[in-house]
Amino acid sequence: MGNDLELNFTWAHEQKPSYLEFIERVLGEVAGIKREKRIERRIVKSGLRLRKNLEAFDWAFQPKLDRAAIESLATLHFIEQQEDVLFTGKSGTGKSHLLQAIALKACKMEISTRYARSVDLLDDLYAGLADGTYERRLRAWSRPQLLVIDDVGLGQVKKHHDEPTAAHMLFNLLDRRHLQVSTALSSNIKLSAWGKYLGDATLAAAVLDRLAMNSIYININGPSYRQHMARKRAKERGFEPPNEQT
Repeated sequence: MGNDLELNFTWAHEQKPSYLEFIERVLGEVAGIKREKRIERRIVKSGLRLRKNLEAFDWAFQPKLDRAAIESLATLHFIEQQEDVLFTGKSGTGKSHLLQAIALKACKMEISTRYARSVDLLDDLYAGLADGTYERRLRAWSRPQLLVIDDVGLGQVKKHHDEPTAAHMLFNLLDRRHLQVSTALSSNIKLSAWGKYLGDATLAAAVLDRLAMNSIYININGPSYRQHMARKRAKERGFEPPNEQT
């Protein structure tokens, strides 16, 4: 702050602004610093572990992806409309990158945001059953203006006979958020496989029914970027590159 003040005094000495212009400049910088700190707190609190952005996305690698549709999502207008977003496609096609970029943009716009992998969110709710905090945890996940649930279908979910299914947990959460606030999800399995994965075909169908009613659906039909990079690194090191199946 001391250096900033010295720079402002130097600027004032050179530019000879009015007293009001000088005060506006100083207060504007202070307000900017406070806003940056608020945004940083939002990002940390959101649960984002990686700070992806659309500028770093390799559009040329996924030529079938509708770039205009993604850039439209990045305006965050869907949050104003309380719409949901659903990305599908096989692993490595960029779904998580895009969701994390949208979540980061929302944080920077000072929109309340939370990000979690599906298995981590469900584990948190199951922990609430064990310690009696389920309702409080469910309310917390229901509250953000944007909730990103990444990688539905990746990782092992609980399937205990004496506990609600993962489908039950997800249904309760999305039912509370439905038409109230926005939820963005990604899945690397077919929608028809959600019932088996989540442990209840009927409730999984109810979850998808709500998403179908009010969601922007984008399927990324393309190659895996991670496999592409793995083959590239293997070639650079003189190894036999793994094929798509590997």
